[in-house]
Amino acid sequence: MTKRLRLRWLALLAVFLIVVAACGGDDDDGGTDTTVAPGADTTEPVTDTTEAMTDTTAMTDTTSGGTAAGDILTDVGVDLEAGTINVGMLSDLTGPFGPLVTAILAGHEVYWGNVNANGGINGLTVNLEIRDTTYDVPTHVSLYEELKTQVVAFGHSTGSPHTVAINPQLQADGILAVPLTWYSGWSDPAINSNLVSHGTPYCIEAMNLMEYARDQAVAAGTAEPTVAIVSLPGDYGLDSATGAAIAAETLGMEVVYDGSGAVVPGQDLTPIAGEIVAADPDIVFITTTPTAFTEIYGPAIQQGFEAIWTGASPTYNPAFLGSAIADPLQRDFIGSSYVTPWGAGTPGSDELEALFAELAPDAPPLDYYAEGFVEAKILHEALLAAYDAGDMTQAGVLAAAKSLEEVDFNGLAPNESYVGEPNDRLQREIVIFRPDAALLAAGGTGSNVQEANYISETAANYEFTGACYVLE
Repeated sequence: MTKRLRLRWLALLAVFLIVVAACGGDDDDGGTDTTVAPGADTTEPVTDTTEAMTDTTAMTDTTSGGTAAGDILTDVGVDLEAGTINVGMLSDLTGPFGPLVTAILAGHEVYWGNVNANGGINGLTVNLEIRDTTYDVPTHVSLYEELKTQVVAFGHSTGSPHTVAINPQLQADGILAVPLTWYSGWSDPAINSNLVSHGTPYCIEAMNLMEYARDQAVAAGTAEPTVAIVSLPGDYGLDSATGAAIAAETLGMEVVYDGSGAVVPGQDLTPIAGEIVAADPDIVFITTTPTAFTEIYGPAIQQGFEAIWTGASPTYNPAFLGSAIADPLQRDFIGSSYVTPWGAGTPGSDELEALFAELAPDAPPLDYYAEGFVEAKILHEALLAAYDAGDMTQAGVLAAAKSLEEVDFNGLAPNESYVGEPNDRLQREIVIFRPDAALLAAGGTGSNVQEANYISETAANYEFTGACYVLE
């Protein structure tokens, strides 16, 4: 493993330790600081690779057709003479989702390290231009402006409001981006002309989780479960909360507390916990940052409150299993994932684990690496298609991505298509898990899968005609 990659693994471990400490409850200052370890490289592209594995699968196939390099059109980010392709990564590495995104970026680095070691994109090496946005919208926009004249596409863009903020400029500039956000609007062609979405949108995920939680409550003896809905404001929180509200109405569930958009990070969230406890719901549907979750869940359980808790995937952090809330969380929480967890045994997850063992043996097992592989695979297929078409300009890579009829992740995630009707292409499937400290202690990631390919009746029957939550 290269020195630069080793530094990122140290940063990854450090950032998870910081989150574990923050969840312990001994120093409750309401902050969301998850600073990367000193000396960690978070801005320069990782271009060094280790010796390649001798056996690669279709997941990371680096070859395309027979187009000659001299026939390729280029403009920004592709240098045929130097043999390089530059890709932008607008990533929250030290903000509220820093621990999760750091792991996702690690997935990108291993994926592209393997591709580059096996010939790159028909001989062209992919360089990742990584920038830390700190989950700040103005910073995100500023870094986009910096990189748009240096990269052929953006392989990662953390955050719904952040991606919303650059979306008009992406369209004006004709550049592709892969969003790390599951806002349902990205499945609407009227909004996402320059984005390639992936995974089940927040509102559909919420429908799945609500129905699954309802069924669990009924099975436990609660005939008519009630629900509290709690979320951040904005596209992430309100898209998810809207899906939960749709499910509650469809399933005939009473909403006894509506805190949609009420969670403001940095403010005292104890009153929200008190309002949830006072409403006494059987199910709490919550979509927040991981830190905000602990600031609501912790005070609620300290008052003796017990219920089923569930919510959008980014709300949960596996570091919770090393914190003071580990025991009640295993009793209460139902989690979801848009990708197959570590150790699932699919061809895609087996390849991911083999590549990490070869290229990053010091990296701890984490489910979020798979998201990095999924994002990288989408861009990989777009770059191969653009090369075959003889057009690796920014516009050519965008057109190639939008022409992909199927991207196969070998079971690491549901396959994606970027042609056809939105309702037909919409992802509706999630993985449902329970947090499990014993699995974590045994060397896994702590995700005890309950349903590997879950689609509720509510989600299956939902007719998608546009974003569940409409941007204002």
